[in-house]
Amino acid sequence: MFKVGDNIVYPMHGAGTIESIEEKEVLGETQKYYVMKMPVGDIRVMVPTKNAELIGVRDVIDNNSLEDVFKVFNNNTQIVTSNWNKRYRDNMERMKSGDIYEVAEVVRSLSFKQKEKGLATGEKKMLSNAKQILVSELVLAEDSSRENVEHMIDERIENSFNSYMATL
Repeated sequence: MFKVGDNIVYPMHGAGTIESIEEKEVLGETQKYYVMKMPVGDIRVMVPTKNAELIGVRDVIDNNSLEDVFKVFNNNTQIVTSNWNKRYRDNMERMKSGDIYEVAEVVRSLSFKQKEKGLATGEKKMLSNAKQILVSELVLAEDSSRENVEHMIDERIENSFNSYMATL
C-alpha cells in the first residue's frame, strides 16, 4: 500500500504525488481512494486503493533509470505498420501497460512518423497524451520542471530522428 507523499504512476493518466488517502462513497459503496496531484495539468485524480495493484499503479522510476528511458529514443528502427488501425491499437496497448519504456516507444515512433509524413488526428492526440504521461513521470523522477523535461525529450527525439534520416 502506498502512503501520502509517494510518487506513483496511474496507467493512461500519468504520474503524480499522493496528497491524501480518503474514504468516499461512490454509487452506495464506501471505499478508500488515493488522491493524486498530477504535476502536468495541475489536476487531481482519485484511484481506488483496493484496485491499485490490479490496474497497474506503480512507483515512479528512480533517477538512475532516466538514461534507460532516453535510450528508447535512440532506437532508430522504424518498424511501423502502414495500417493506421493496427498501429493505433498496438500503441494503445503499449500505453495501457503503464510501462514507461513502452510509453517512450509510443512517443518516439509517433514523433518519427509525424516528422516523416504527418499524423492523423487520432494519432496526434495519442502522441500528445503519451508525451504528457511520459513528462509527468520524468518530472517527478528528475525533480525538474515540465519545460525542462519536454525540452530534453524533444532534443533527444530530434537528434535521434536526424541520425535515423542520415542512415536512409
